[in-house]
Amino acid sequence: MTEIQRPGALYQQVAAAIRGAILSGEFAPESLLPSEAQLMARYEVSRPTVRNAIAALRAEGLIDVRHGKGSFVRSDGHPTLALDRRIQHAPGGTFVLPGGDVWDEAEEPSVHRTRTTKATGRLLGLGEEEELFGCDRLLAHVATGTRAMHRTLIPFEVAVNVPALANDPDQQPTAVYTMLAKAGHKLWWSETVRARMPVPDERATLQLPDATPILHLSRITHGTDDRPLILEELRIGADRAEAAYRITADKQPTRRRQT
Repeated sequence: MTEIQRPGALYQQVAAAIRGAILSGEFAPESLLPSEAQLMARYEVSRPTVRNAIAALRAEGLIDVRHGKGSFVRSDGHPTLALDRRIQHAPGGTFVLPGGDVWDEAEEPSVHRTRTTKATGRLLGLGEEEELFGCDRLLAHVATGTRAMHRTLIPFEVAVNVPALANDPDQQPTAVYTMLAKAGHKLWWSETVRARMPVPDERATLQLPDATPILHLSRITHGTDDRPLILEELRIGADRAEAAYRITADKQPTRRRQT
């Protein structure tokens, strides 16, 4: 039996005691927590206090409540997926993504017209309210069933100069790269990764547990004169995946000797 001090919010003290038991390893990752009745007896508190404590730990992301089964300690292991973010040249001037065949499309791609926001406009080097083609895909990892949301944003002015792209903007990213290269662009890519909490639609679509952040990856394809051509956004549960990169060193500019 664990003694709970009474000053302050009691449920917070119970939550702190359970948190301590989790961090000490008493309640191991993936294990089922004691039942409400057992926690009530352990801490000598009421059922509402235990429920409020569990809700607080759930909001912190320490536990996962599975309906009909109970409360489980979240895993502290590494994500099951390593997303290889490289792009490779293939014969015939085409491009491939390593492991690109391990994802299925869970739904038909959705093509729509949209406009830049402040955020997407900044990434594409455009102002706000510039016209774009958008293509949304819901992907499912073949081996694990993990879901990912992928969006491609193509400025109208880019598509106009690549007729095949304007006529068929729902092409796979590697096909878009090939079209841009054949249009005369020498391509390179930049990418940023950030973690954030999902909005409700993202949480439902990705089928995420409570209090689970997502990884939001933004990849820009650059062309001639380093101009941003397209923007891709990938969103996936941070408990499911990590991003992996191959990093090569740029050549340092040669300094000319003073004579």
